[in-house]
Amino acid sequence: MIYLLRHGETFWNSLGRFQGQKDSPLTERGVEQAKQAAKLLKEELAGGAQSFQLHVSPLGRTRETAARVKRILPLAARLEPRLMEVTIGSWDGMTEFEIDNEFPGMLDGSDAFDWYFKSPDGEGFDAACARAKDWLAALHGPTVAISHGLFGRLVRGVYCGLSKREMLELPVPQDGFYRLCDGKFTLVSASADAISNVVA
Repeated sequence: MIYLLRHGETFWNSLGRFQGQKDSPLTERGVEQAKQAAKLLKEELAGGAQSFQLHVSPLGRTRETAARVKRILPLAARLEPRLMEVTIGSWDGMTEFEIDNEFPGMLDGSDAFDWYFKSPDGEGFDAACARAKDWLAALHGPTVAISHGLFGRLVRGVYCGLSKREMLELPVPQDGFYRLCDGKFTLVSASADAISNVVA
């Protein structure tokens, strides 16, 4: 059993700035999202938390989210570099608009999902998926993981055997988390009747 959380909203999220492996702090809303996720997770684990290990991307926004989670649900955490966000190299920290202006033509033919992998010095799709597969294969026992938007898509996609397009179009909410079990994933959220099923 895996519970996959995304960090709470950051200032750069709110500005449409792609963080990659750079960082910005959580907004007030992001802090509340982290608290809400922790409460939901506590309910979900229902006293069985001691059997779970907590893996956290070492980037600041995930560590900040993990600190909020641990206040409500004490779990022994370890930093897991394989959970870091996909880097887009020199484009980390930029918006699509800035990239299009500073790197003319580089985003030609891309859409709202695949532009991440157009960077000349970023991490490739196959390499990022290999990182997700490696992390999944190394798990021993029930795990809670705190990761990122794009990389969380890849983890779910690899877990369920989705195509590249299907992976990149997956939603990345910050007000809930995903339960991965038996080759499928389910969104656990306080909205939409608490739990929304996703057919994968």
